[in-house]
Amino acid sequence: MSNTDGSSSFVAQYDATYQINPILLIGGIAVGQPGNMMPITNLYGQQTSTSNTGDVFARFLPLPGSTLINQAIGTFPFANQQVAANATIQQPLTLSLLMIAPVNTAGGYFTKQAFFLSLQKSLYLHNTSGGLYNVNTPAYLYQNMIMTGMTDITNDDGKQKQIEWQLDFVQPLVTLQDASTAQSALFQKITNGTKLVSTSYSGQ
Repeated sequence: MSNTDGSSSFVAQYDATYQINPILLIGGIAVGQPGNMMPITNLYGQQTSTSNTGDVFARFLPLPGSTLINQAIGTFPFANQQVAANATIQQPLTLSLLMIAPVNTAGGYFTKQAFFLSLQKSLYLHNTSGGLYNVNTPAYLYQNMIMTGMTDITNDDGKQKQIEWQLDFVQPLVTLQDASTAQSALFQKITNGTKLVSTSYSGQ
């Protein structure tokens, strides 16, 4: 295989993994599927292979602002920097994807509404059934996400309308262990009622 063929294969694999089919539905309407999981492409009849990624219904791109670490800190005064660093609480991770779905086939304007009607109903049913999402991005695999919104953000300068959609996800703390580890060492001591015995903050 030539370098050109290898490069083309890599690009096709990248497109299929991160741009065409990065969203996996977990539970919800995917119950009964292998592993109770289903790729989002199934919702609009797109069976994607890495050898043919040119003619697809939609592509996805991560939007700026997604979080890998998200912590909150109290707004009250701290004695010193070490105390401030310990007084943090882990917050849910957030992720937004840009879904680009232009009309790119003959007669596409006549089928677009049917496609989106089916997609909207499927996602709505999945969300209200307690379904979760795994979202694969080039930097991180976000697991057990909840969808919080799907919003039209199409640029008004374009000729086509309603072709760019923002999909918002949040990864909540869903177990007692998550809730426990979300608190820093200092806050855990306070929650547990542990007496803080150490040298006073004044150094005396």
